[in-house]
Amino acid sequence: MPKMKTHKGAAKRFKKTGTGKLKRGRAFTSHLFANKSTKAKRKLRKAKLVHSGDFKRIKTLLTYKKK
Repeated sequence: MPKMKTHKGAAKRFKKTGTGKLKRGRAFTSHLFANKSTKAKRKLRKAKLVHSGDFKRIKTLLTYKKK
């Protein structure tokens, strides 16, 4: 069986935390900010952890990712 490759698209989008969880950026942050409230834009700044339902699927894409 050949080695699995790290999915490079996923590797650019996710980072591992110190405890082994996965951190992700938020969607809807590229344009159309005039339509969004200040509160919504502020909440989009902060990173979020990957949901437990998606964690296993994404973890397989990041087989050899260290940080």
